[in-house]
Amino acid sequence: MKYQKQNAPQSTPMPRPDEVVGTVRRALGASKFEVAGSDGNIRVCSIPGRLKRRFWVKEGDVVLVKPWVVQSNERGDITWRYSIMDKEKLKARGIQIP
Repeated sequence: MKYQKQNAPQSTPMPRPDEVVGTVRRALGASKFEVAGSDGNIRVCSIPGRLKRRFWVKEGDVVLVKPWVVQSNERGDITWRYSIMDKEKLKARGIQIP
């Protein structure tokens, strides 16, 4: 029987130049959320199907958003939800959290 790593610690993903850190303002239903981004835009963001069961998102959570190519100021995909410890790491690195 082979042993598999379970619950291996993951490093905190930092936002790339094409990604934005945001705060969930409200849940709209059907895995869509209104997110206020660090760039000043308010986007309607969804959780892609491959990530729907990986994490639960609720109001007030800090998330990593990848804006769509089309309607980049209005729409995006939530790719990561930051934990409380991750928020502290972001603040320590000088990343603005709305």
